[in-house]
Amino acid sequence: MLCKKGCDILHKLVINGGKRISGEIKLQGAKNSALPIMAATVLADGQTVIKNCPELTDIYAASRILTHLGCKVSRCENGTIIVSNSGIEKDSISEKLMREMRSSIIFLGALLGRCGSCSLYFPGGCQLGPRPVDIHISALRKMGIVISEEHGKINCTAPNGIKGAKIMLEFPSVGATENIILAAVKAEGETEIKNAAREPEIHDLVSYLVKCGAKIECTSGSTIKICGVDRLYGCEHQVIPDRIAAATYLAAAAITDGAVCISGISSLDVSSFTGYFEQMGCSVCTCNDSIYLKARNRILPIKSLKTMPYPGFATDLQSIMMSVLCMADGTSVFEENIFESRYKHVDALNMMGADIKVYGKIAVVEGVKKLYGANVEATDLRGGAAMTISALAAEGTSEITCINHIDRGYEKIDSVLASLGADIKRKPETR
Repeated sequence: MLCKKGCDILHKLVINGGKRISGEIKLQGAKNSALPIMAATVLADGQTVIKNCPELTDIYAASRILTHLGCKVSRCENGTIIVSNSGIEKDSISEKLMREMRSSIIFLGALLGRCGSCSLYFPGGCQLGPRPVDIHISALRKMGIVISEEHGKINCTAPNGIKGAKIMLEFPSVGATENIILAAVKAEGETEIKNAAREPEIHDLVSYLVKCGAKIECTSGSTIKICGVDRLYGCEHQVIPDRIAAATYLAAAAITDGAVCISGISSLDVSSFTGYFEQMGCSVCTCNDSIYLKARNRILPIKSLKTMPYPGFATDLQSIMMSVLCMADGTSVFEENIFESRYKHVDALNMMGADIKVYGKIAVVEGVKKLYGANVEATDLRGGAAMTISALAAEGTSEITCINHIDRGYEKIDSVLASLGADIKRKPETR
């Protein structure tokens, strides 16, 4: 994993499968909410207190970017991050810092909103195929921002200031929606985003900015209106629970014929995927801030799962659900409509005994009765999580290397699963 200081320490997960996942856990905060909120602190003068912030390598990467820009960042033991912003000293981010995480592009809108200019590089992180950064750039140009690209570097200026604009997104991109919001909150005039992303994490970012003094209205449907203000001030905010992590731990129980209760989750945030577990034959119950799942002895297949923008089936859940359906009693069909290269985990699952065939953006999963331990390499964040889930149900021992990908989005996944009965250990990876 990438430690707090940024040094490289390689670890692997060693999993002895066949243990039932059962018990109760409290859910971590949402990575996909915490990161844009951390970027948004660039816009807010004074101190921001972010509660329920997960301990992840991507969070440390964002902290290093904020420190580089001139903020002071500290982390408390209770999952709280404090960002003190007494003035941004730079409007540029180095290629090394940008390449540490895939979502670093969110600093584009934040720096533009604060400084009116910025210079940064295309992000790194998981390689899931091309991201539609052109959607971000096209929208920002409508706001009077002059953008040039050269050798992987993006240079932005606003000679006449950033102006509000009416923007229709061709696709409800989460990153583009966030960047437009961040660039617009201090812009001159009103910005209207149509076909904006609707994910809960978008609404959490908006909630934070409104607390800071922004004027943002999320109307019915997918329209967001932002009226620019002169200044924003730091505030205290609690990050929403991580719905993708919740689905991952539910999947771990489902594939091992177990039962799990997850507390600290909003039932509204999980409503977009609980129905899929019910189609698998699992019993699912949500109550207040908890969700409970009891597995069916033999998983039922799902005829069709098509990844779509929220509130549709999330692309982040595709590999997670596939790992469970590898052991279904029948055939399941996936259609990946968001990223071009999000079936990289398939080879590893097939090494474990799964029967998956990929035809372009379609993956056909024939359920098998058993999976077997294997030595595999995590290809990306969610793909690595899928391998971990399959290893929990497999006969024998599995070793998963390159778990730095997994550590980007799951807070101490080995400790969480061990608390639920898994035989899992984190060990140094020797090369």
